[in-house]
Amino acid sequence: MAHVLAAVAWPYANGPRHIGHVSGFGVPSDVFARYQRMAGHDVLMVSGTDEHGTPILVQAEQEGVSARELADRYNRVIVEDLAALGLSYDLFTRTTTGNHYAVAQELFRTLHRNGYMIEQRTKGAISPSTGRTLPDRYIEGTCPICGYGAARGDQCDNCGNQLDPTDLINPRSRVNGEAPEFVETEHFFLDLPALADALGDWLRSRTDWRPNVLKFSLNLLDDLRPRPMTRDIDWGIPVPLPGWQDNPNKRLYVWFDAVIGYLSASIEWARRAGDPEAWRKWWGDPEARQYYFMGKDNITFHAQIWPAELLGYDGKGSRGGEPGQYGQLQLPTEVVSSEFLTMEGARFSTSRGVVIYVRDFLERYDADALRYFIAVAGPESQDTDFTWAEFLRRNNDELVAGWGNLVNRSVSMAAKNFGVVPPVAPAGLTDLDSALLGKARDGFGVVGDLIGRHRQKQAIGEAMRIVAEANKYLSEQAPWKLRETDRDRMGTILHVALQVVSDCNTLLTPFLPHSAQRVHEQLGGTGVHAPMPQIREVDDLDGGPGYPVLTGDYRVGARWESVPLPAGRPLAPPKPVFRKLDPSIVDEELARLGG
Repeated sequence: MAHVLAAVAWPYANGPRHIGHVSGFGVPSDVFARYQRMAGHDVLMVSGTDEHGTPILVQAEQEGVSARELADRYNRVIVEDLAALGLSYDLFTRTTTGNHYAVAQELFRTLHRNGYMIEQRTKGAISPSTGRTLPDRYIEGTCPICGYGAARGDQCDNCGNQLDPTDLINPRSRVNGEAPEFVETEHFFLDLPALADALGDWLRSRTDWRPNVLKFSLNLLDDLRPRPMTRDIDWGIPVPLPGWQDNPNKRLYVWFDAVIGYLSASIEWARRAGDPEAWRKWWGDPEARQYYFMGKDNITFHAQIWPAELLGYDGKGSRGGEPGQYGQLQLPTEVVSSEFLTMEGARFSTSRGVVIYVRDFLERYDADALRYFIAVAGPESQDTDFTWAEFLRRNNDELVAGWGNLVNRSVSMAAKNFGVVPPVAPAGLTDLDSALLGKARDGFGVVGDLIGRHRQKQAIGEAMRIVAEANKYLSEQAPWKLRETDRDRMGTILHVALQVVSDCNTLLTPFLPHSAQRVHEQLGGTGVHAPMPQIREVDDLDGGPGYPVLTGDYRVGARWESVPLPAGRPLAPPKPVFRKLDPSIVDEELARLGG
């Protein structure tokens, strides 16, 4: 048994999340975590809403509410949406908790004490019309390296290079389009050059990452320079140093504190579980494994900034130093980054209406239908396009006509003709029977290995290949023709089919947990097969306002193995597992997108 951390990107709480977001961080992490638990490992899956920074302030101002009120509203929306998708967080929390403030400030103080937070004067951007600070991400211009016209002030999404706002050609504010004014200001910078050797040694030791992620991460080493980790802003975590702590206009950079959320959420989980030191099993043990899930636009922060913060905290840069109160913290085992999901050939854009929010989607379609599409056609290693025509095809031809059909025909035939799981006849199994059962059993090793290596498309493809073999077996064996002539053989065929349905259901459980529970019950099973997250209202552990969290007891449920179906178990006539969708939904949904 291993301790496995599933560290999932933190959705930003300035609005509801769309299906492009959950295709990158949400569903892949849940598939991985569910499989690892089923395989017997001790998993801790954590995340929360990211609630600091200027975008929250701008949105709150536009809506006439406080930043906290806005964050409260969208924290709850996001919690409810992720619960509806069945994402099995041990703790989904938020960055505005007293616990998170304390953990972020501890990391900052230790990095500063170890010499990796250096004070520098720099040029800060302000809006001439409002006098307010413009953060790097709210300044846009032409990239001086590749010429991309919509580069941000901290990074060019086209070439991936880090930038400063002053690097941009013709910079402009994304808030109102005006040219920013640059004024001198004082900030703390993370001294990446002092951590370059340690960071490079660690990155070059990562040989089994997705090639696109590793190549991008290694390229980041070519341009390491100090990165500002404080901001001129009044919404965020105070800088925990004398002379700074009480300054109402200086705060920790949102990207400094957001990545620390993985650690603070683990600590909060342990405190809530009644064992405040339990988090150390995932963070302090060199044998533990840590996997970080996000979209490709966040690679810089997870393959460079966060590891650099950890190395500096551990005192492993060129300046040396000693770990702080949390002891030596382990670096990521792997940064599992997905590419982008587009929609009908266009990038998701809330302002242009090219978007479908998770909540709207789940009001019209099943959660497992979306989870299936992301698993088989999502942006695992290259950008992929969500189209309603393809969603319809995948749902109807694969989920309904493939897997749903196998479940329905097997259970309904057995229920109608035997009322129970029929036994294997005294004559025993044929070679064809044994071959199919063997393929299903072998699937646990093949599919499990692929999920463990983050090859989820291949993994679900292998599971669905066994489903197709079982459908072919039933069609060729035609048990319905044996009802009057060889009832024993009919029972054997159906026993084999039901056993393969049971095995395939377990193989598909990490991908399709909602329907997996229903299939388990249609096979006569009782109890929890696929545990689901629960929304719980909690008090802030350190005296702040209460908030909802996602959590759950995932120690129950199916194991990653073939379990023999007991002959004689009662069966009832089944209900369809999946809904067949009418082709008219394509035109309806395209009309919602404006054609």
